[in-house]
Amino acid sequence: MTVIEGIARRQPVRESAARTYARSLPVVPVRARGLTIEGADGRRYLDCLSGAGALPLGHNHPVVLEAVRKVLDSGAPLHVLGVATPVEDAFVAELIRTLPPGLARHARVEFCGPAARDAVDAALRLVREASGRPGILAFAGAHHGAADAVGSASGAGTVRLPYPQDYRCPFGVGGPQGAELAARWTESLLDDPLSGLPRPAGMIVEAVQGEGGVLPAPDAWLRRMRRISAERSLPLIADEIHTGVGRTGAFWAVQHSGVTPDVMVLSDAIGGSLPLSAVVYRDDLATARSGERAPGPRGNQLAMAAGAATLSYVRRNRLPERAADLGTRMLSRLRALADTFPCVGEVRGRGLMIGVELVRGDGGGAGVLGEVAVSGGGVTSEDAAQAPDGGVTSEDAAQAPDGGVTSEDAAPVPGSRPVPRPAAPGLAAAVQRECLRRGLIVGLGGRHASVVRLLPPLTITDEQASAVLDRLADAVQAAALRTPSEEAP
Repeated sequence: MTVIEGIARRQPVRESAARTYARSLPVVPVRARGLTIEGADGRRYLDCLSGAGALPLGHNHPVVLEAVRKVLDSGAPLHVLGVATPVEDAFVAELIRTLPPGLARHARVEFCGPAARDAVDAALRLVREASGRPGILAFAGAHHGAADAVGSASGAGTVRLPYPQDYRCPFGVGGPQGAELAARWTESLLDDPLSGLPRPAGMIVEAVQGEGGVLPAPDAWLRRMRRISAERSLPLIADEIHTGVGRTGAFWAVQHSGVTPDVMVLSDAIGGSLPLSAVVYRDDLATARSGERAPGPRGNQLAMAAGAATLSYVRRNRLPERAADLGTRMLSRLRALADTFPCVGEVRGRGLMIGVELVRGDGGGAGVLGEVAVSGGGVTSEDAAQAPDGGVTSEDAAQAPDGGVTSEDAAPVPGSRPVPRPAAPGLAAAVQRECLRRGLIVGLGGRHASVVRLLPPLTITDEQASAVLDRLADAVQAAALRTPSEEAP
């Protein structure tokens, strides 16, 4: 038995069954740099998972290693319980420098435990304490670090609202009209005295749903949610766990829409590859009990040093702009993939956060399956100009006597939109395996684990991006030939 085989066999015996990535990606990494991982067997892989987005600069970037070594060589404590240190002070200063200006001017930073769900829990406790109410508004498909209060379908006091998307629009229409119906649903639920919804403590939203299937929210719809929450004095919590630090083509994903949230949940990338989470919130939300909210270890000095170096490098080198440009080009190339293979239902994303949804093909050709959401979620700048608040235009309202959307308008016109085909999780898993055979590491996500996710580091070169797309296209072709088209759901 080789060393590699021994490690692989001992892990399932010694560790728990909670090893999602280890089961689907049987790689034993021993060295890594940038986009590349070298396995114990000597094979090299292009890592487009990037620690589920936690590595904005890729593996072992020189600025991260230098920051960590500086702390180690200084003799400073590696862990403190929230006590002020020069390392923490530098991190907070750099973090505030990157925030949306409207929040930066009034920001408080709370460090939480190392996991993303610790920050989500802290944000929910914050708005609940500030309002004295338990309820939270979230959206279908949200993950939020799998926090019990939001991540699970049975989360106590959580009401799920429809999240706009094109390919699998909950109203069957997609585009600006689908986003308008989702907004109207939210307004009706909040304003109807007989809706059964008690006044909530706040609303939490992802500008791009990651685990939900790489679904970018329309900018106009997100502005609408900001207005809806502000008019009803509900704090808006922006979950930037997967989208922060340049991933989507802006430093923070909410900046695409110009929205300034009341609270931001941060994790993953802010630690520069080391575990770190924090909540940034408007200072007027602080309560007398604010200091009692954050249990557990909160002072990882190495993560703060690595995080400060990462935030500074991303900002100074304009990596969000680079992610926006390269992401647009990668999505454009993937359009051909959707046109070529009937099993590709939709390609979507924003910046370097890209998803390819696999569906059950029937051999009928690409045709209606070739729609690709390149710009990020369905509402274009032209749409937003026609309807400034993300809703229906005055011409639409004139057609509906009550100023709304008529049943005829809401019904999809036959032949006007593709009917989404059933998700193909088996095929997506086969694509992931074929990618691995070709030296490419990708993730899976979405409602049925049928979305192949690309999260390359922001430092990926044009040549590396081309290699990634070539290997992915080859893997899709191989998996489509080997996997039965009528696979069981």
